[in-house]
Amino acid sequence: MSDSPSIVWLRQDLRLHDQPAFAAASQRGAPIIPVFIFDEAGEGAWPLGGAARWWLHHSLTRLAESIDARGGRLILAEGDSHRVLTGLVRQAGAGAVYWSRRYEPEIIERDKQIKQALGELGVQVKSFNGSLLHEPHTIQNKQGRPFQVFTPFWRHCLDLEKPPVAGGAPDPWPVPAEWPEGKSLSDLNLLPALNWADAFGDHHEPGEAGALLRLNEFLSESVDAYQDRRDIPGTRGTSRLSPHLHFGEISPRQIWTATAELGRKAGTFPPSKGARVFLSEVGWREFAYHLLYHFPHTPTDPLRDNFSEFPWRSDPDGKLLKAWQRGQTGYPIVDAGMRELWTTGWMHNRVRMIVASFLVKHLRLPWQRGAEWFWDTLVDADLASNTLGWQWSAGCGADAAPYFRIFAPVLQGQKFDKQGDYVRQWVPEIAGLPNKFLHAPWEAPEAICQHAGVVLGETYPVPVVDHKTARDEALAAFQRLKTSRA
Repeated sequence: MSDSPSIVWLRQDLRLHDQPAFAAASQRGAPIIPVFIFDEAGEGAWPLGGAARWWLHHSLTRLAESIDARGGRLILAEGDSHRVLTGLVRQAGAGAVYWSRRYEPEIIERDKQIKQALGELGVQVKSFNGSLLHEPHTIQNKQGRPFQVFTPFWRHCLDLEKPPVAGGAPDPWPVPAEWPEGKSLSDLNLLPALNWADAFGDHHEPGEAGALLRLNEFLSESVDAYQDRRDIPGTRGTSRLSPHLHFGEISPRQIWTATAELGRKAGTFPPSKGARVFLSEVGWREFAYHLLYHFPHTPTDPLRDNFSEFPWRSDPDGKLLKAWQRGQTGYPIVDAGMRELWTTGWMHNRVRMIVASFLVKHLRLPWQRGAEWFWDTLVDADLASNTLGWQWSAGCGADAAPYFRIFAPVLQGQKFDKQGDYVRQWVPEIAGLPNKFLHAPWEAPEAICQHAGVVLGETYPVPVVDHKTARDEALAAFQRLKTSRA
């Protein structure tokens, strides 16, 4: 047993269970000092968006409570991670620093420098995989190169042995002789200054306990029907685990193990078709990190470099972008999604695809503008997944939907929101329209609009673009790109 404390540097692994950094610190047998450093500048080009900051505030609150219940203390700090960690090592006389690895390009380089510098001080430094089933550098195709298509990637991963759930934080907590000084959570100023996020708490329960509760409820009540219900935004058909995964309040190992336990009880794995599809969504998250690691330019530039010359529409006054952001496009399924996002910090995955397709194909605005808006407004904003999703929608990424695949928003609404539950919830000004016209209010006779209290152009906007015209223009732009690159 060593007397010099171990520092566990927490980042996107805000949990006590299945925590290899905590497990290593416990095994070392010394006092443990858990530290979270809010290093906004250290995040490089992608500092936390407003919605994610809200989540982080409440996640840190829950984590601090859990550590306190075991007799420990979460030390909060702010500033340059290298400087803060070095100061804490010296102040506490720490002999070891442990953390979970991150895979964003700029973070990888920063962590390498910190690890080297701390090692030169004589400190034992170790990092661990705390957020993925399989780390990106361990996966390659038969040619020794990164995968760029999901199906063979995931088939390859399914053949690999899954890492077991690791140990976690100790109970009771081994405390140091003296705790380092830290900041209060309010000092970090994570909560939005405006009342924009006031309703987030009605829809989310940040923290490890909330993550485990959501997983257990989903596996016991919804997973078997996941394949059939996951595309219906008006139902609770998805797990809604994405923000918990992003902040590391739960790990993919825990999800895999819990689902495997269902399979053990059922005598088959996966235990159902719905469970298999659910696990493949965990696979898409793995694929996103695989791509980000191997193609670090993709958060801002297309993976397929020919798309760098795509003829995007000019929107000098931002009128079209603002209509999309505010849910005022005149297409109800699009507007419902954008309003759900603004109100709750989350959006149903099927609707994410619809609104993304609308931005890059109907409005023909650059996918980067959509990625930036999602980054600021999603509580689950994740650089890898956000990049994959937007490049997929724009047709310029790995395994992307072809550009000529253009979602028709009216048909999408009619197919996935047949009874209009989703649109009526988020676009209440047209809730009185019958289902026949709900997804295309401009087609409703004037008498029906009057009866429903709908005045197009006043109480609800007329469409900002015509679907057929926008589709034709998008296809023509794609053809010009192909011709110019020929």
